[in-house]
Amino acid sequence: MALALRSLFLLCGLTALLTGVGSFPSKIFKDVSCPEGWTQVDCKCYIYQDEDRDFADAEAVCNILGGNMVSITSDLTNAVVQQLGNDADQVWIGLYDSIEEGSYFWTDGTNNDYDNFADMQPDSTSGDCVEMETSNGEWNTDDCTSARAYVCIRDAGH
Repeated sequence: MALALRSLFLLCGLTALLTGVGSFPSKIFKDVSCPEGWTQVDCKCYIYQDEDRDFADAEAVCNILGGNMVSITSDLTNAVVQQLGNDADQVWIGLYDSIEEGSYFWTDGTNNDYDNFADMQPDSTSGDCVEMETSNGEWNTDDCTSARAYVCIRDAGH
């Protein structure tokens, strides 16, 4: 009887392996699209906001929309933001150094290992927040109370 039970368990196990039943859990993929009006690049969604706001207000609006002001981590992302913001001369990006002078942080906590500062920048005497010149994609520091258009970023499918 014990041999018959072991044989039955062995047969069931082999059958499951051969048919794939119970061998691997199935994955459920979430929708990775962006809401209407947003631009999708890879798994990120971007939206240009043309209503001028100071840095803190711009970040607050991006938070309400489910994201943050844009963090730029590559030449591709820089080009996307430059293209999206081309109706404005400058747009806020989510980089600032108001916590510690000369140490820049992204509002969403992304590692700061890419930059595209213009010559003679960053210049802490001009401000603690960072804007992009849309004509050339270069970054400059500015006073955080200046009113600018801005770009938000969020994960696709969020």
